[in-house]
Amino acid sequence: MLPHRPPFLLVDKVMHLDSENVVGIKNVTMNEEFFQGHFPGNPVMPGVLQIEAMAQTAGAIVSCAKEDYAEHKAGVLFMSIDGGKFRKPVKPGDQLRMHVEKIKARRNVYVFRGEAKVDGQVVSEAEFTAMIME
Repeated sequence: MLPHRPPFLLVDKVMHLDSENVVGIKNVTMNEEFFQGHFPGNPVMPGVLQIEAMAQTAGAIVSCAKEDYAEHKAGVLFMSIDGGKFRKPVKPGDQLRMHVEKIKARRNVYVFRGEAKVDGQVVSEAEFTAMIME
């Protein structure tokens, strides 16, 4: 469904998907490569990777709308990230649940609003715009 592959695939499972909303899961484990340096003795998932996980989750909506994306023939480029907020640290053992809503789509440009939650509490949020390159 997504063109990403390990170690950069940040969505383990899609729990809900329709043309406007998607919920994805990332089980955060100590085996993640980024924990080697962020931070030794106090592992914290980088906020930018939380936003990337939301963006990858949003890709499931795009996958339903664009066949080339689903077939891994299209690339995705971030155009903007607005209102990014990081409220709580995400640690190994947490389950990151990404709730993403499509705000608008015009041709190959999509705008999404996302929230990442751990145990029902918002840990990060952002609005982001992406262009799908055919």
